[in-house]
Amino acid sequence: MHCPARMTPDAFIAKWTGATLSERAAAQSHFIDLCRLLGEPTPAEADPHGEFYCFERDATKTTGGKGWADVWKRGFFGWEYKGKRRDLDAAYAQLQQYAPALENPPLLVVSDMETIILRPNWTNSVSRPIILRIEELRDANRRAVLKRAFTDPDALRPEKTRQALTEEAAVEFAELARRLRARGHDAEAVAHFVNRLVFCLFADDPALLPDSLFARMLDTAGRAPERFQDYAERLFRAMQAPGGEVDFTPIAWFNGGLFDAAGALPLEAADITLLRRAARLDWSEIDPSVLGTLFERGLDPDKRSQLGAHYTDRDKIGLIVEPVVVRPLLAEWQAARANIAANMARAAAAKAPAARERAKRAARADYTGFLERLRAFRVLDPACGSGNFLYLALLALKDIEHRAGLEAEALGLQREFPGVAPNSSSASR
Repeated sequence: MHCPARMTPDAFIAKWTGATLSERAAAQSHFIDLCRLLGEPTPAEADPHGEFYCFERDATKTTGGKGWADVWKRGFFGWEYKGKRRDLDAAYAQLQQYAPALENPPLLVVSDMETIILRPNWTNSVSRPIILRIEELRDANRRAVLKRAFTDPDALRPEKTRQALTEEAAVEFAELARRLRARGHDAEAVAHFVNRLVFCLFADDPALLPDSLFARMLDTAGRAPERFQDYAERLFRAMQAPGGEVDFTPIAWFNGGLFDAAGALPLEAADITLLRRAARLDWSEIDPSVLGTLFERGLDPDKRSQLGAHYTDRDKIGLIVEPVVVRPLLAEWQAARANIAANMARAAAAKAPAARERAKRAARADYTGFLERLRAFRVLDPACGSGNFLYLALLALKDIEHRAGLEAEALGLQREFPGVAPNSSSASR
């Protein structure tokens, strides 16, 4: 295999710092220069047929429709370019839509020619980005980090898993619940209060609460702990119905009953310090199923030790969900999919419009019939506990629905995006 001529860091930085080319004009040239800088073969040199490493890899988006990843290397990365100083978060969101079609590479990489951001894409890993600025490429150690993306992406795997981060958050709130129970507060009041706090941290991270409102509230309460209860009750009250606001800041309505009661418990300075420490965790990477675990354990102090090391992670619950829920439903979908494919083939071959329409209606009936099967599916929680099993079973059902939609669309049917109805799917325990 021919290795390309090397490019010096100074030459690379000078060329691309001054370049004003558009994304379309610059992307492949920039990547080829990166290969020369790192001593790596280009896609065409490594894979002349584009079977495992290529530019412009076609990919079906998870939301439907076709797209193209700017660069793809099987088992290594998907790579998306944007023009200089464009929104790389948007590029990452776009690449996430391509990831399943790209065989879920371990790294998702975005670049605007002056910045390169590598994000881990391993299952259960914390997606903490590695950011490389163009001037840093003079440093051999930083170039070595980038080279690992091309040669050994496993070396960039995060040490902390999503489960470990979730357990860390659970331990903090277990301690808060223990303190509140020790002061004589009712078990159910503690459980509901702790879950409201945890929900607010989830809502703060993607800006469902504006401008990191909850984190700022904790910072203010840290200077005046006696004000915390009032601050929290005002926020909870604003969240419980449409049109709420806090200090002239509109607050979204969070339905579902968690904030139907606006009561908050008083906290001491040490409690608020604990909450502020928890707020610094990356809540976008914490498993939402911790809500159910915290509520269950908050009701029973004898189980509080299970919040940490004994937290039931997704993989363990998946040992039941996959064979009992996922596998049988996917088998049903494969049978429905075969009928859909046969009917669409009949429609394509039919000469008479009436026969064509009958075949298409039959295909549509198979698809919608399977969706109705999913919507009517009931799950019984075998533990009658925190609800984590139900939460992950629902995610599995939604994944199957999404897969069915993509495959139906590929067969020529219009994909359905059902609205959320109260009885669209159900779970019991």
